[in-house]
Amino acid sequence: MFVKALRVGLGQLIVLGDALTRPRPQQRSAQGQATVNADAAALSLYQFHACPFCVKTRRAMHRLNVPVALHDAKNDPVAREQLLAGGGKVKVPCLRIEEAGGTRWMYESNDIIAYLDKRFAGVA
Repeated sequence: MFVKALRVGLGQLIVLGDALTRPRPQQRSAQGQATVNADAAALSLYQFHACPFCVKTRRAMHRLNVPVALHDAKNDPVAREQLLAGGGKVKVPCLRIEEAGGTRWMYESNDIIAYLDKRFAGVA
């Protein structure tokens, strides 16, 4: 019981710290942001709200000003089942990438952030 309360409390501190120290979003031209928004429509992030790795990934998305759809794999049974069926395991964060050749599931926060940086950081 104590461990669960401690975990929940720490999770809320992580979320609060994120809200207080969130980086400024990247500024782009209207056309550049429209391109990013269109490309981001093919992305979805499966995450837990207070997971430190998910917070890290969401901070990168905010910094890059990339509006990715979020799915709560902890509290939403449909999202959890989609993650399990598509990605093969319930592990977060997980980025679902819809591509011409099909769907790709990317785990690991550092890999997701590197992918987002490579794809969106240079769009002006």
